[in-house]
Amino acid sequence: MSRATLTSKGQLTVPKEVRDRLGLKSGDRVVFEFEDDAVRLRVDRRKSLGELIGSLPATREYPGKEAEREAARGRLAREVLERS
Repeated sequence: MSRATLTSKGQLTVPKEVRDRLGLKSGDRVVFEFEDDAVRLRVDRRKSLGELIGSLPATREYPGKEAEREAARGRLAREVLERS
């Protein structure tokens, strides 16, 4: 059994053996699920951006970085002119 102590700011440090067993890394999220008078801790497994590549169908051909930059410059220029 592992134990942790709540700080005055409401923070807990997850013991190393628990982090290792759950595969937790810095920045990972955990979910607290309540069941009567008990709490279940669950790791919120989110996919990285790299894992999501290709998961949505492309609606148009990618024009390339320079075309995207030029489009952004145009939008920014229009916004500046509209504010003047």
